[in-house]
Amino acid sequence: MSKPKPKTGTFKRLWKALGPGLVTGASDDDPSGIATYSQAGATFGLATLWTAIVAFPLMAAIQQMCARIGLVTTQGLTGTLKKHYPRPVLYAMLLLSAPAIVMNIGADIAGMGAVGNLLFPAVDAGFFSVFFTLLLLGLMVYLPYQKIAATLKYLCVVMLVYLIVPFMYQQHPAEILKATFIPTLRFDKEFMVILVGILGTTISPYLFFWQASVEVEEMKHGKKHLVVNKKIIQAMKGDVDLGMGFSGLVMYFIILTTGTVLYKGGVHNIETVEQAALALKPLAGDLAYGLFAVGVIGTGLIAIPVLSGSLSYIFTETFGWEQGLDKKFHEARGFYVIIALSLLLGLSLNYIGLSPIQSLLYTAVLYGLTAPVLIAMILHISNNRAIMGEYTNSPLMNVLGLAALLLMSAAVVLLLYFQFWA
Repeated sequence: MSKPKPKTGTFKRLWKALGPGLVTGASDDDPSGIATYSQAGATFGLATLWTAIVAFPLMAAIQQMCARIGLVTTQGLTGTLKKHYPRPVLYAMLLLSAPAIVMNIGADIAGMGAVGNLLFPAVDAGFFSVFFTLLLLGLMVYLPYQKIAATLKYLCVVMLVYLIVPFMYQQHPAEILKATFIPTLRFDKEFMVILVGILGTTISPYLFFWQASVEVEEMKHGKKHLVVNKKIIQAMKGDVDLGMGFSGLVMYFIILTTGTVLYKGGVHNIETVEQAALALKPLAGDLAYGLFAVGVIGTGLIAIPVLSGSLSYIFTETFGWEQGLDKKFHEARGFYVIIALSLLLGLSLNYIGLSPIQSLLYTAVLYGLTAPVLIAMILHISNNRAIMGEYTNSPLMNVLGLAALLLMSAAVVLLLYFQFWA
């Protein structure tokens, strides 16, 4: 008589069910994002803590729409735009998105290299930047998609360190609760630029493309049935909500850490992740400093494959080339060549005099210009029955999507005003 198979634990089943939403959410908190959140906390204390609460439903709504487009159309977002929109719109989006993503990759590589140097001072930051670039390139070219997805998912665990760091320093719960639920607004250049930076790094166009394309990859590998049904859509919603919630939580705790430890310690001028990590050392101790630094490297290892992968999906879908992380190099040469070029171009930014802060500023401007247009297109596609059938937006999704559109449009106006006229 055969013994009954042991039941899989609840946690194991939940972990196995987690899909692209978790990785997408984790990649949103990349090293350049951490630099933005650290700057917000160090400069303004807890005044921007409420943005994590406001951003979550907007991020989740847009990413759900992108995932649903991928599931229903079995195409990435670029393929759907190519099919239903004029080519000039598609090419304009490509021209704006590509430089922004490359500069984002460059800022992340520079941040990882600098933090690597902090942890191991005997090794030059440039060496670490080259090492991480080649490591990521090798992994993306030689590992099959399922192993890449599994690796990225496990790397997300590294980000839990940011939930620990604030508790290594004395906190004041009443002050934190007030800053969380009562928004603070200051209409001056410094505060508005930080606010726009937070929005730009949380609602980023590259995530829209990645989410849709990677849902198609998941379908190819049998994790979802070829025929979409309400159960699959519901599972996708849960996955995206968890991923975006995780992203928002990490963002919240980074602002909390820097807003209490650094701001109250008199450290207000933070521009890079390595400056944030170094400033924590004397104020919160070696362990907090070490955990913060390790987290930066972990987030870079998650985010850079998403950034370069999303750029490659954009190009290959635009020009009709073979694509997919599930394919070997000889089956999709163009796809992997674009990944390699994006990584090498990003690395090269470290050697042409463009600082990580300049890269972040230019990235924010380009993302700011493309995000409202893309959100408008995503809303239009998601409400088009000819494309989406019965899986069009609910009224709530439309309200949240419209709120994201208006907020990002206002962010563009404020960013341009404060940068060039104020």
